[in-house]
Amino acid sequence: MAKVVLEILGISKSFGVIQANRDVSIKLYEGEIISILGENGAGKSTLMNILYGLYRPDAGRILLNGEEFRASSPREAISKGLGMVHQHFMLVETLSVTQNIILGEEPQGRFGINYRKAREEVINLSERYHLEINPDELIANLSVGLQQRVEILKALYRKARILILDEPTSVLTPQEIENFFFVVKNLREQGVSVIIITHKLEEIRAISERVYILRKGLITGEFVTQNVSTADLARHMVGREVVLQVNRTDHEALDKVCFRIDNLKVTNNRGISAVDELSLYVRSGEIVGIAGVDGNGQEELSEAVIGTRRIQDGAIHLRGRPINHWSIEKRIENGIGYVPADRQKDGLILPFSIAENMLLGNQIMRPMVRYGHINQSVARSKAAELINDFSIAASSPDAPVSHLSGGNQQKVILAREFDREPYFLLVSQPTRGLDVGAIEYIHSQLIAMRDRNVAILLISMELEEIFGLADRILVIFKGRILKEFNRDDATLNDVGFYMSGGAQRSNV
Repeated sequence: MAKVVLEILGISKSFGVIQANRDVSIKLYEGEIISILGENGAGKSTLMNILYGLYRPDAGRILLNGEEFRASSPREAISKGLGMVHQHFMLVETLSVTQNIILGEEPQGRFGINYRKAREEVINLSERYHLEINPDELIANLSVGLQQRVEILKALYRKARILILDEPTSVLTPQEIENFFFVVKNLREQGVSVIIITHKLEEIRAISERVYILRKGLITGEFVTQNVSTADLARHMVGREVVLQVNRTDHEALDKVCFRIDNLKVTNNRGISAVDELSLYVRSGEIVGIAGVDGNGQEELSEAVIGTRRIQDGAIHLRGRPINHWSIEKRIENGIGYVPADRQKDGLILPFSIAENMLLGNQIMRPMVRYGHINQSVARSKAAELINDFSIAASSPDAPVSHLSGGNQQKVILAREFDREPYFLLVSQPTRGLDVGAIEYIHSQLIAMRDRNVAILLISMELEEIFGLADRILVIFKGRILKEFNRDDATLNDVGFYMSGGAQRSNV
């Protein structure tokens, strides 16, 4: 029988009155791939942060290769053979592959850092684990998939024998995901043990041998992956039956174009072109999905549409009217709704109450405001109505949104934007970081808005979400639309091909 390399025994951790982990026990064998699945806020990150030395548990023990282990810092965890690849890579774009891998652990020579030795070590390591990469290439020039390889090599360079991967496929194309699976399975063959934190049910079944399910800080299930269905996984994760497929009814879009962009040019914060002569249109009663790897102009496009980023050239039209010079306030008043990618940074004011957050963008409109003052009773009454309509789990309209889960925070934004009855809705990463229960609800609400003839532009890194919701799919690469697909004519591999650059020409 394989050797147990890591054993987590009865770990508990609380933050004030919130108990993030309760008597959690997990076992990992040498050369094994396991997954940890759970809703947003189930305690997955807390558990991994305890393991990695960022938090100290209130109770419980950790055994590493049979010996008591408690890291006081990530550096100590790394020194004991634990490595972690975070969802958001920690790389210096202006440095080379080799420089990033050895950063902080540079081999010393007679006259300082021995880069020749370091480069040879990186080449040997990449060949041993079949992680082929140019050791001299700048990180800025690498695809997301190759940057992920650098992060894995960083951990292996530090002699990691247990690798924790946090949402490892969240920014990869389908082709890169297949390659990632190959890499992880090869690591297992080399005796490396892997823990994968993910919310993608099908990928759990494709890559892991066992899966643990966390719900409200407790382990609610442990399964041999091949013996459990995705429906079973979802049910154990949220505690009820979940509809995994989008219930997408047929709906005929109106012929009228509600929203149009013509030859849009926008720069990023460094003055470099981010959106390059981009054109698209959305009809009333239609969802148009924009698929692309993160960082290809989606953020700048969203900001140009809502009015927080200056347009260099081109035109944006709403219902036939040019809006380039409209204020954000005027865009909202005239029927533009916006669900931002970062709900906490751009969509909510966390210390404010639910009622106050529902007011954002409505604070000049009657009956919310009378004689220049907010009508608190009307605002609270409207918030209570929306809390009920959108099934927001909250004690009252006065509860701070900071006390809500990620899914319920997202519902607050959706309730606010939907209640305005917009003509056009820009939705960016609507289910990022959410559990399958919240995703199911949000998808149903977007379909309902489409069926009320709202024009919806959906930006998402989740291809399954794009395919589930969109009537047409546009692929963005380096700020340009490379390809347009009708939903029924597209495949994951076709879209993934253009997401990674494809033929690098416009075929719209």
